[in-house]
Amino acid sequence: MFSITITLVIIIITCIISITAFSNQKIINDLIFYPPAVSQNKQWYRLFSYGLIHADFIHLAFNMYVLYGFGESLELAFATLFGASLGKIMYLLLYVLGLLFSIIPTYKKNQNNSGYSSLGASGAVSAVLFACIVLYPTSKLGMLFIPGLKIPAYIFGGVYLGISYYLSKKGTSNINHEAHYWGAVFGIVFTMLTTYFIANYPVFTSFINQITN
Repeated sequence: MFSITITLVIIIITCIISITAFSNQKIINDLIFYPPAVSQNKQWYRLFSYGLIHADFIHLAFNMYVLYGFGESLELAFATLFGASLGKIMYLLLYVLGLLFSIIPTYKKNQNNSGYSSLGASGAVSAVLFACIVLYPTSKLGMLFIPGLKIPAYIFGGVYLGISYYLSKKGTSNINHEAHYWGAVFGIVFTMLTTYFIANYPVFTSFINQITN
């Protein structure tokens, strides 16, 4: 029987708001991550709401495609590890807190920068992706722009982190690579801590065993 997953609910809500915002600048202005609005006007909701809007259809489609591809699998994994109800809660926490923790470093650097803004769910999506990598490190992932090439997830993760860190330090793009990096780091830390201490799952041992075997 078809069931509505949390991943699907997030995708539907995000798509509705993002697509509506494409033709409504007020929605973008109200939801976008704008540091001075947070630091000066105490609009703390912007630390989360920016993930509901995207720059264009390509930006939205890419994020939602990745979220659907990995989110569904992660929900099943969390349901197995934590139980059905708690698993849903943990998955939702991962996504929502992924939005928060991925943007905090950017906020600290730009809290009084009136020329800076950011939008998109990439930080939370990175958290979901890397949670999957922690649990399934040897699954094969494709490399963007290199058709047919698939590498183990843990290698993909290392490459992704390295590139995101380098580009965030370079700072010559209007893409917030820093959010990608810290979203990924949060996904790793959250998954390792919660599965180990709450689900009593030997995540560290499992990760190493899967790689070495």
